[in-house]
Amino acid sequence: MSDLQTLRFYATPPHDCSYLSGRKAKTLFVDPQAEVTAALYSQLSDLGFRRSGSHIYRPHCDQCNACVSVRVPVRAFRPSKTQRRIWRRNDDLRVEQVAPQLTIEYYRLYERYISERHADGDMYPPSPSQFMSFLVEGRQPSCFYEFRDGDDRLVAVAVTDQIEQGLSALYTFYDPNEERRSLGTYAILRQIDEVRRNGLDYLYLGYWVRDCRKMRYKTAYRPLDMLIADQWMRV
Repeated sequence: MSDLQTLRFYATPPHDCSYLSGRKAKTLFVDPQAEVTAALYSQLSDLGFRRSGSHIYRPHCDQCNACVSVRVPVRAFRPSKTQRRIWRRNDDLRVEQVAPQLTIEYYRLYERYISERHADGDMYPPSPSQFMSFLVEGRQPSCFYEFRDGDDRLVAVAVTDQIEQGLSALYTFYDPNEERRSLGTYAILRQIDEVRRNGLDYLYLGYWVRDCRKMRYKTAYRPLDMLIADQWMRV
């Protein structure tokens, strides 16, 4: 069994940055053969690591610190007027926690979301094997939160890791035609509420990158903790 002192890490060669065009990036990966317990994974989350399928990683660039880990301290969080309005707008949705899995229903929604919202990204084109390796595979406690309307139609899925200090929001995909609902925002608000109801402390949102337009939404949740020079600071 590994701990922080014995865990081995591997750095990738430079590769194209996923967030800033024209930049090169490096990534630090936890040894994929290591036995990472739930407790160790929780510690790694506090050090800025994230999970993608069976891979646990964090940015490790030589001369760039643009990727900043962020988390919402749920006990201090107060929703804005816009966020309260989005919450009320989605009062009709039913949310259920289920085990991660690949189904035809999930994949069709995921495929539409990637094709219509992220056709310019490195996740396009989607595939069932990509869905499995990205959202289902992995040895950490995880779940899907299903969002369904009154007709039992699936409109969103939030993929979430369960850690000792709260939840880690990995990915959300949703019906691109439901813009009025602001489902991405609502999914985060529901996960914040889930952390609070369980008496825990934080919802981890991954990386915020100041100059990446797609990451700017994360600063809408206040207060927000940022991992700066390996210290969490509240802004």
